[in-house]
Amino acid sequence: MNTLTNRLITGTTVLALGLLATGCGDDSATGTVPEGWGRLTTPAVSVARPPAFEEQSGAGRGKHNAAAARLTEGGRTVGTITVQLDFTRADTAEEAAIGAEAGVALGARLKEQSDVEVHGPEEVRHAKRVDFTFTSGGDAGTPVKGTEVKGVIITGLDSEKKSYAVRIDAARGSLSASDLDRIIESVTVK
Repeated sequence: MNTLTNRLITGTTVLALGLLATGCGDDSATGTVPEGWGRLTTPAVSVARPPAFEEQSGAGRGKHNAAAARLTEGGRTVGTITVQLDFTRADTAEEAAIGAEAGVALGARLKEQSDVEVHGPEEVRHAKRVDFTFTSGGDAGTPVKGTEVKGVIITGLDSEKKSYAVRIDAARGSLSASDLDRIIESVTVK
């Protein structure tokens, strides 16, 4: 090969590696919000919300939630996405998961705890996923009594070493598995 060909190959390789590295950095920095969706944003965590989930104001979301959105059908809440910040003292994502599990309603069935990766700086990417189910008691603002509800919590520590929890609850049939995945994959931690 001649010198010009070597330079072109080297330059192309460097450019490709640079683009690849830049792309990876961008993907890990902020989760994707699907077209037409909104975003719940707090000082430490943001998460995508499907368009049918209406964002709640400070007064409507409860004092422990830094952000919340709900899905209603026939005047009843059938799905919620909430973000809690600094909800427990924890030094690791595992400890945050234990705190999140403690906050699940009595009578819920814990299914699984697994490792997940969220978007953000390297030191915050490790998180835990807690899956659970419960049966609605039919209280005001909840699904009809006896409705099975699936819950998922994504939890860990932000860059200030404070705990966070993104919780998604949805009555059976109200949130598709693909939309649940998109919500989870959008979690971004600062």
